[in-house]
Amino acid sequence: MGMALAVSAVTPQDLLKPYEAQSGKANSARGEQFFNTKHGKEWSCASCHENPPNQDTKHIVTGKVIKPLAPSANPARFTDEVKAEKWFKRNCNDVLGRDCTTQEKADVLSWLMTIK
Repeated sequence: MGMALAVSAVTPQDLLKPYEAQSGKANSARGEQFFNTKHGKEWSCASCHENPPNQDTKHIVTGKVIKPLAPSANPARFTDEVKAEKWFKRNCNDVLGRDCTTQEKADVLSWLMTIK
């Protein structure tokens, strides 16, 4: 009766490694700029998550509470690969009108990991 669960607890660093393996070294300064910039759509990541994203915020349209995005303020963040990918897909489409590249994910995640 081994562990049959496909979902394993990971750390933000565990998620960052495959992104960097696919794209190259993460750049946290570029991640911060990406997070705070509008990319052709109405919103930036910061529109809903604020900057720094280390406290509860509200969705700009629905008003739904969003837990802090920074792992330092919310230890559950970026510990579930499936969940992280789902939200990257949804939010990148909202902000960019496309999926984020692995380099963009790596940059943003590496910046989020620096937030106290």
